[in-house]
Amino acid sequence: MATTIDPSTAGSDAEQAETVRVRVPSRFPYRTIAMGTIGSTLLMIGALGAAGVLIRDPILGHGPMSWIRYGHGRAIANALLYIGFALIVWAWVRLGRYAITRRIGSGPILAAAGCWMAPLLISPPLFTRDVFSYLGQGAQLLYGLDPYQHGPAELEVLPNVVQNVHQVWQTTPAPYGPLYLLISKGVVAITGDNLILGVILTRVVLLVGLAMTLWALPRLVRHLGGNLPIALWLAVASPMMVIHLFGGPHNDLMMIGFLTVGVVAALERKYPVAVVLITVAMLIKATAAIALPFLVWMWAKDLKGSENGVRFKNFVKAGAASVAIFAPVFVAGTWVALGSFNLGWVAGLKAPQLIANWLNPPTGVGEVFYTLVHLVVNVQSSPFVTVARVIGMAVLAVFVARQWWLARVGGTEAILRAAISLLSVSILFPPTLPWYFTWGFVILAAFKWRQRHLAVVVAVSVFLVLVYYPTGEQALYDWWFIAGVVAVSVYAAASLLRPDPLGLVAAFKKQSTPAEAPFLAEPAKAEHAE
Repeated sequence: MATTIDPSTAGSDAEQAETVRVRVPSRFPYRTIAMGTIGSTLLMIGALGAAGVLIRDPILGHGPMSWIRYGHGRAIANALLYIGFALIVWAWVRLGRYAITRRIGSGPILAAAGCWMAPLLISPPLFTRDVFSYLGQGAQLLYGLDPYQHGPAELEVLPNVVQNVHQVWQTTPAPYGPLYLLISKGVVAITGDNLILGVILTRVVLLVGLAMTLWALPRLVRHLGGNLPIALWLAVASPMMVIHLFGGPHNDLMMIGFLTVGVVAALERKYPVAVVLITVAMLIKATAAIALPFLVWMWAKDLKGSENGVRFKNFVKAGAASVAIFAPVFVAGTWVALGSFNLGWVAGLKAPQLIANWLNPPTGVGEVFYTLVHLVVNVQSSPFVTVARVIGMAVLAVFVARQWWLARVGGTEAILRAAISLLSVSILFPPTLPWYFTWGFVILAAFKWRQRHLAVVVAVSVFLVLVYYPTGEQALYDWWFIAGVVAVSVYAAASLLRPDPLGLVAAFKKQSTPAEAPFLAEPAKAEHAE
C-alpha cells in the first residue's frame, strides 16, 4: 500500500517512519485474529447460560455463577454470545478480504481458525444439542441396547446422559452409521455420565476429521485449480466450521475428513483406496455414499480404450471392482462396530425426517400451499408437506442422476458433479439442517471462485448459523428475528466486497476524532483497512 507524505507538512524522519509504519498493514493480521479470538471467548462465556446447557449442571447449577442461566443473567449471556458471533464474522470477513487480495497466505488463516476454535473446545454445545444424542446412542451400544431399535430413553443407566438428549430423539432410532456409534461408545466408556467431559472429548476426537480435511485441502486445490488461502478461508476458518461443525459439535466433521481424503485418492488414481475411504465415511454418515458412483466413472475413464464398446466394458470393470471393494469394507465396518451385520441403521435414516421447517425448500413449498388452503378450509398440514417432499425427492433423484451422467468424462468434472450432488441432497432431501451444507461445500471450496460468489457464501454462512437459536431450537418462524438475520447476512456479504459498506465505522471514527487533529484520521483509516 503506497504512502505519500507532503514535504511541507512532514516532521522528522522518525515521525515519517512512524506514519508509514501505521499506514502500511502488517503481512500477518494479528488484530484480525485477536478480534476473532475475543469473539470466540465471548461466545464461549455466553454459551454457559444461553446455549445447549445441561439440565442439571454440576458446575453452574447451584454455584455462584448459576445466575447466568436464568432471567436477566440469561439475557446477558445471549448478548455476550451474539456479540462474540459478530466479532468472529467481522474477523472472518476481514480475513477473506486479505485472502482475496493475496495479502496473506495459508498460515494466518490456519492460525486464525485454530485461535477461534480453541476457546470453543470447553464450550457447551452451540446452536444444537445433537452431541447429547451421540453420547446417548453410544451409551446404548456400550450397555447392549440396540440403538437402531430403541431410543436413549430406554437406558436404565447414565441418567445425566439420557435426560439431556433432546425430547424428539429420546425414542427414535439412531440415524448415524455404525462406525460413528462405535466412536461414541468409546467416548462414553471413558467419560461415563459426565457430560461436560463427554462433549469435550467428542470435540477432541472430531479433530481427527479436521486434520484429515486440512491434509486433503492443499491436494484438492492442486488438482481442482482453486486458491489454497481462499479454500482454507471458506472451509476451515468459516463460521460453518468453527461454530457449527466444531462448536456444535457435529459428526459430519469426521465424515467430511474421510470423504475429502477419499476424493484426493481418486484424483491421484488410487481408486481402491478412494472406495475404501469413502465407504468408511458412509459408515459414519450415510450421505457420503452419494460420492461412490462418481468414482466409477473416474476409474473407468482411466482404463485403456476409448471406443464405445471398450468404454462400456471399462465401466462394467470399474463398477464391479468398486462393488468388490465396497462390500467387504461395508460388512466388516458394520460387524466391527455392532458385533453383527445389523442393517437397522438404514431404517434409522428416516428419523431426522421428523424435523419439518422451510429451510428444506420442498417442506417450505408444502407449508405455503397448506397456509393458502387453510385460509379457506380447515385442513392438516402433513398431507401438503408429504406430497411436496415426495415431489422434491423425485426432482432430487432426476437431478443427481443427471449430474452422474455428466460426470462420465471422469477427472475433475466427476468431482465437481459429486460435490454438487452432495450439496443438492443437503438442500432437497428432508430435513435440511444448517451444517448439512458443508457436505459438498468443503470440496467445492477447492475450486476457483469469483469474488461475488464468495460474498454469497458469506451471506449464506452467516444466515445458516443464526437461523437456529444458541439452544439448538429453530428460529425459522420468528419472522422479525429472521428479518434481522437476513439483514445481518446481507451486510456481512457486502462487507466482503467493500469495507464498511454503510459507512458506519467511518461515521463513528469521524465523530470520535477531534476536529483540530485531522492528521490523525489518516492512520485510523489505514488501521481499518488492515
